[in-house]
Amino acid sequence: MTATDRSIELTRHAAQAAADKLAHDIIAYDVSDVLSITDAFLVASAPNDRQVKAIVDGIEETLLKELDVKPVRREGERDGRWVLLDYIDIVVHVQHSEERVFYALERLWKDCPEIELPEEAVATRGKAEAHARASAAGEDEGA
Repeated sequence: MTATDRSIELTRHAAQAAADKLAHDIIAYDVSDVLSITDAFLVASAPNDRQVKAIVDGIEETLLKELDVKPVRREGERDGRWVLLDYIDIVVHVQHSEERVFYALERLWKDCPEIELPEEAVATRGKAEAHARASAAGEDEGA
């Protein structure tokens, strides 16, 4: 079984919305063969809590405006470190960069096929690492 066309459409719109809010390392997996509860996982990250929340808000606004869907569940918003949006067909994970490294969701789903995403979303790959290097260089200069 593969992800439905509707799931792929939701995933691509959510990925574009995340890219528009400057998310890092956006990737999506078709998990329909290994999970019965959803078709796709979208994972994105940001270097700080405020940006995590902005990305989540952007995804919600876009999916509501463009596809008339709301998440059935939203978890983790209070801390802003890892917010989960459950749209039943897809689950969106927006994580603080530190949580992304620690939990390494990609390791869990690496055997699942990737879903092709918009060019702007694909272009975010490697941004978290580049941001971390730039931040570390800035801290070194201030020392």
